[in-house]
Amino acid sequence: MSFGADLPFLDNILHVPSTKHPFDARSTIIYLLPACLSYFVTAILVILPGTRTLRIALWPLILLLAFRATVCVDLSNGDPQRTYLNVDFAMVMLCITIRTLEWTFLKEPLKRHLRPANSTPSVIMDALDLSVNVRGVGWNWSKSIYVPPESRPTSSRTAFCLYVLLSALVHGFISSILQISIQAFSPETFTVLSGGSIFEASLPPLIRYVRSSIISTVVLLGIYSVMQVTYDVLTIFSVVVLRQDPAQWPPFFQAPWMATSLRDFWSRRWHQLYRRAFVILGGWPLSFVFGRAGYIIGSFIASGIFHNVVVIMLNGNVEMWCMLLSFGMMATGIVLEDIFTALTGRKVDGWNGRLWAMAWMVVWGNLMVDGFARAGMFASTSVSDSASPLRAFVEHYVLAFDRWLRTFA
Repeated sequence: MSFGADLPFLDNILHVPSTKHPFDARSTIIYLLPACLSYFVTAILVILPGTRTLRIALWPLILLLAFRATVCVDLSNGDPQRTYLNVDFAMVMLCITIRTLEWTFLKEPLKRHLRPANSTPSVIMDALDLSVNVRGVGWNWSKSIYVPPESRPTSSRTAFCLYVLLSALVHGFISSILQISIQAFSPETFTVLSGGSIFEASLPPLIRYVRSSIISTVVLLGIYSVMQVTYDVLTIFSVVVLRQDPAQWPPFFQAPWMATSLRDFWSRRWHQLYRRAFVILGGWPLSFVFGRAGYIIGSFIASGIFHNVVVIMLNGNVEMWCMLLSFGMMATGIVLEDIFTALTGRKVDGWNGRLWAMAWMVVWGNLMVDGFARAGMFASTSVSDSASPLRAFVEHYVLAFDRWLRTFA
């Protein structure tokens, strides 16, 4: 699908190619390498004093090279089942442009305060660390980011890496089970790229919504598992190959199912990978006009747009409102919590807060997951596809549960 499929005139203005180049050595050198090198150069400049003017002049080029790489390279190599690779790559390029935008206007150079033992300070190595550091841990740049407390063994690098490897294997297995479960709820729609709704029109409203809520909960756990696997793999690579300190890779999540409020869930327990991007794009601009409420609403609107880009890249027929409404209502819920605290002097907390947060996220999460489902996101392949005994076992019990649920209709 062309980047500007819904707006053809953008294709002409931005010179978007009608077909992408396959991911190979040639496309890597021509398209990917320039974008990555410009990003690395900016990382070098931002840790050197007196380079702000040069960074400002360089940023438009970074934007152009990142956009060029996104629209010109096909990481799926024509396989529709691997379209998600193009989506992931687009998100990486978007994060690079936003991260370098923030670096561009910093008045003071960034400083590193966490280094591996016995390492020698080096501008090149510091810039490399900054470039691959997903949350900026160990730099003054990330001082406002919440970091979950460490719960893994840190007595030695070997023990740490073995624990992370075990986590990757366990969560990988869980994510496979959950993906099979999701597809089993509706094999005729969730296993094809055209997708389908999680709302079964033939069921009464109550049973229809109970069923969609169960599917949404399974999807949320699946997203959690997949992201944890990805983070674990990156952690092992960075600690073993790049020799980074394990402290630079703190826990990604903090038991999100234990959240006692919406604020607790989104600001502490869910991953904070894109937090700065959303704050820069939406939070800061709206905060100048509407204060704290604008900061919250703007950040979630940016998140809604971000996730809408994901589903549109998979299926251009999915409406934008489903993501904007879902994430916008998350912001509304947090604002309501702040109003409750202002009126009563008590924070939303405890079991009441936990029930409130889970109920609110299930209600509006249904719309979010429905957008993912209609975009065909659940049709991606998995390593478990070849594990027929496991697939048959999970499908049997999920189908049995679904039939049982339908008996209440």
